[in-house]
Amino acid sequence: MTETDRNDPVTVALELERLRGTLEAGFARADGSLALLVQRSDQTDKQLADHEARLDALERTRWPLASVTALTAGAGFALAFWQAAGR
Repeated sequence: MTETDRNDPVTVALELERLRGTLEAGFARADGSLALLVQRSDQTDKQLADHEARLDALERTRWPLASVTALTAGAGFALAFWQAAGR
């Protein structure tokens, strides 16, 4: 390719069109990758919300267990003290 061929408007236009096609393909690939990342982020957010809801449900059902345990232990202590004092 000679210097006159490089400066030919048709050659420049063809090279610019080729460059444009390459850029469009690169942007399409980047857009696809970004869309995939957004989808994975949404799935992660849904999983996190699900885990938070399940953890909240477990915490709500667990708090009476400690209270019941404390009441049972207190009743057992009172019963043991009453039996020991009665003998």
